[in-house]
Amino acid sequence: QVQLVESGGGLVQAGGSLRLSCAASGRTFSNYAMGWFRQAPGKERELVSHITWSGSSTYYKDSVKGRFTISRDNAKNTLYLQMNSLKPEDTAVYYCAARYFHASDYAADYNYWGQGTQVTVSS
Repeated sequence: QVQLVESGGGLVQAGGSLRLSCAASGRTFSNYAMGWFRQAPGKERELVSHITWSGSSTYYKDSVKGRFTISRDNAKNTLYLQMNSLKPEDTAVYYCAARYFHASDYAADYNYWGQGTQVTVSS
């Protein structure tokens, strides 16, 4: 089992920044690829970004490229998402997720999920 706890969400004005964190416990964090997903009201959960177990490769949804940065610190068992130049359309509950070894674009492939943290961007 891997337990994931997100933090860092909140209310921010458009153009502002937030840094989300996801603290992992349980099994060896460095064995897992990690992803950030988000779900807005009335919409399906979507992938925002993912990172390989080593941190050597990352992926971003087109709409967040150049604004968001995913990173991880395996020594601290923590995943991060730095979000800059936030837009109202970024408003959603953000979830971190873990998948053994290989990253995936699909939520169904991830084995463990956090409880989510709300990000609200006002215009």
